[in-house]
Amino acid sequence: MSGKPIRVLVAKPGLDGHDRGAKVVAAALRDAGMEVIYTGLHQTPEMITRAAIQEDVDVVGLSVLSGAHMTLFPRIRALLDQAGRPDILLTGGGIIPPADVAALQKQGIGRLFGPGTTTADLIGYIRDWASLRETEA
Repeated sequence: MSGKPIRVLVAKPGLDGHDRGAKVVAAALRDAGMEVIYTGLHQTPEMITRAAIQEDVDVVGLSVLSGAHMTLFPRIRALLDQAGRPDILLTGGGIIPPADVAALQKQGIGRLFGPGTTTADLIGYIRDWASLRETEA
């Protein structure tokens, strides 16, 4: 990995007001040496995409507990692609049924994490993705 830290935007889209998990993830990513931007609660897909572009992030991580994952993940993926940033990894977690995880991954969404996932697992996934991306560059 080059000397440039991985930049991650952590976002809470929609009306879901439960942000404890997102804050824990943001702190763990920061402690692992990543640059983390946390957008706070109640972000729209457009706000998240705009922040990701402005902050020039490598990864967008969504925390979705509202059940709106089949709308929010594809919408943000489409907005990032339309903005010319298909290279940004869109990943996240929440309460997402396995069938929906498979459907989202077919749409270009990265690995999705459910309850009980360790922060080490998430950190390893992002680091592995960044290393592969760097190797391909």
